[in-house]
Amino acid sequence: MKFIKIVPIFILLVSLVACKQNEKITEIEDVEFKYEPIQESLKQHKAAPEWFADAKLGMYFHWGPYSVPAYGSAWYPHNMYKDKGKVREHHEKTYGSIHEFGYEDFIPMFKAEQFDPEDWAELFKNTGAKFAGPVAQHHDGFAMWDSEVNPWNAADMGPKRDILGDIFKSLEKRGLKTIATFHHARNGQRNADKPKLWKTAYNSHYVYHPDLPTSTTDPKLRKLFGNFETIEEFNQYWLDQVTEVVDKYNPDILWYDSWLNLIPEDKKLEMVAHHFNNGIKHNKEVMTAHKQEDLPLEYSVLDYEQGGRRDSWPTPWMTDITLGKSRWMYVEGHPYKTADLVIRNMIDVWSKNGVVLLNVSPRADGVINDEQRSVLKEIGDWMKIHGEAVYGTRPHIIFGYGTTSAGDGHHGGQSATVNYSASDVRFTVAKDKKAMYVFFLGKPEAGKRISMRAIGGYHRNIPPSPIKNITLLGSNVKVDWELTSGDFFLTMPDVEMNELATVFKFELE
Repeated sequence: MKFIKIVPIFILLVSLVACKQNEKITEIEDVEFKYEPIQESLKQHKAAPEWFADAKLGMYFHWGPYSVPAYGSAWYPHNMYKDKGKVREHHEKTYGSIHEFGYEDFIPMFKAEQFDPEDWAELFKNTGAKFAGPVAQHHDGFAMWDSEVNPWNAADMGPKRDILGDIFKSLEKRGLKTIATFHHARNGQRNADKPKLWKTAYNSHYVYHPDLPTSTTDPKLRKLFGNFETIEEFNQYWLDQVTEVVDKYNPDILWYDSWLNLIPEDKKLEMVAHHFNNGIKHNKEVMTAHKQEDLPLEYSVLDYEQGGRRDSWPTPWMTDITLGKSRWMYVEGHPYKTADLVIRNMIDVWSKNGVVLLNVSPRADGVINDEQRSVLKEIGDWMKIHGEAVYGTRPHIIFGYGTTSAGDGHHGGQSATVNYSASDVRFTVAKDKKAMYVFFLGKPEAGKRISMRAIGGYHRNIPPSPIKNITLLGSNVKVDWELTSGDFFLTMPDVEMNELATVFKFELE
């Protein structure tokens, strides 16, 4: 009996020693992998985690007080203070003088009374997204989280709800990663001492003029307009808000709109280091994304707004596109893209090692309207059938071929609204190289024998290994094919194929 009593005590002592040793190891590991706010340290962090390369599709939403007028664009607060233009004219006709009804007066009208984070998260998941989240703060200076730093926030006014926190909880419940996008680098006033720039608001969101409400010295209101005594004070305010979101909500992705280049290097380095270290703390593979040359590619993923690369790229990249024909926020009467246009352009992105961030536009009351939901359902239904050819795949040595010419994007790269057809073909390959997927960006003609020199002929090493079998994805229909010394032929099956995009699975040896 004495032996029986001693053994548990001995085990307990060993366990305690082991725990202490593990604590030391953990402490050592934390020190070893703690990122410092210097380039050499941050460049040790991989830019794109494996989960991001696998994800292919994320979703976010432009939503805030600017959604209330539902007019113009998300730049309504910028344009309403300009002395000329349709937005200023509309504002004064509808709401009165900007001196009597300023941008801050939209906030009580932004009630979000029908916002349902559970419904939204389910919608994003059913569309096929693997990560999602809000525009945490647009250029307008209004924070969509419960902030102690920014008094102009959704928890304290307007909806009086923690929009970011609520949607994150609903997303995480469904196993989706989270993204918080920041656009507020442009919010800082940089023109008070530059009269020549007062009309253009160059590098500042709000138009500055001594006679405009945007030049206020009210301690609270000046924070909305980014009107600080010094730009250095604003830069710290910019950083403090990002830090608060990282500490409170632990986003997987921090994504930045243009103008991050306006923030001093030391503040950006501090921001990235804190985010990366927070990822270690919470055992998360986190990442950042940026536009133009605002962060180094060694540790941040490059995003092309409303566009994409013309070629494949060895490391993952990103594009943010909107479901609206051109607008990011909800605008009354604005048309939406069709599902076939969105799907085909996304396939082009995926074939080139890209990841898509798709934007939706809720109304001020929190409704994502039926027009958008209808398109998202078509996309989701297509993804449910063809997701095998998308998620977890990697680019082929060539992205594809076709007859359609892609125009230029507005912000670099190619357009995100190319009108592809069944004559345009794209490829992806399974990570284990046991399958290759061939996308026709449209509906091929049943029974037609198609020549695909990009797979045969001089490219006999394509696919990665010999073909065992070819099927129409989403069915058990086997497809006839022939590889000759000079060409590869694929005969379209005599069955109904997908209107949005038809995909064939090449099973490989």
